[in-house]
Amino acid sequence: MPNPNELDPSGSPLAFFGSEVRLHRESAEMSQNELGKAFYCSGALVGYIETAKRFPTHEFAESCDKIFKTDGSFERLWQLVARLPLPSWFREYPEFEAAATAIRTYQAQTLYGLLQTEDFARALLRTGRHQDLEAMVAARMKRQRILERPDAPEIWVVLDEAVLRRRFTHADVMRAQLQRLLDYRYDPKMVIQILPFSAGSPTWLDGSFNLLTMDEGADFVYSEGVGTAHVMAHPDEFKQAAFRYDLLRAAALSPEDSADLIASLLEEL
Repeated sequence: MPNPNELDPSGSPLAFFGSEVRLHRESAEMSQNELGKAFYCSGALVGYIETAKRFPTHEFAESCDKIFKTDGSFERLWQLVARLPLPSWFREYPEFEAAATAIRTYQAQTLYGLLQTEDFARALLRTGRHQDLEAMVAARMKRQRILERPDAPEIWVVLDEAVLRRRFTHADVMRAQLQRLLDYRYDPKMVIQILPFSAGSPTWLDGSFNLLTMDEGADFVYSEGVGTAHVMAHPDEFKQAAFRYDLLRAAALSPEDSADLIASLLEEL
């Protein structure tokens, strides 16, 4: 179970929500396990929410109001958390990613971090002129350890064809990266599809996004912008994004045809 973690309640709505849960729980002289039993969830989930490492569900917020007799304040706060703009200091995404049971991602510009070879990641991150380049590469490689776990999440990836054709690194680095993608054909928990240029410009394409399905806590949509990130944990918005993702999968090449396209690009190199 997570140890108490000092959070700045003003850092984000998620941090404020967690700090309020902890404050009311301690005022009620309840342990995390006791509160979890009252909510029909694990004490670990309570701890993760208190430390801003899980997104609370609507039902969790309603249960807080009922147990703590807070007259709807947690439910109202949840409305902010469910449509959460994350500040630039937010670095918790890998922990959410590691806790997911399923990940669905659409990438319009580059490869998803979990699929990148070390050399590809280094070349990609170098374009941002980061002073701590090697530390960032190491962190990205560390993220990929979740793929080696027995309980690794199921991952479905849709890549725009432009991702494969963009040349910003040496040919040998790109060849190794394309071969990595081909090798995933035999991974029972990995599906890769390519959205070809021939699919045109579907109106639902407005940037990359990830759908994370969690074992505990709310499922959510994650996307990034310049210097920040954005999360939507509202069930209606997650459902809408999941529908958009299904449209993407329908427009993309089949996994077999996608592998053939990757192989043909590998031959060109």
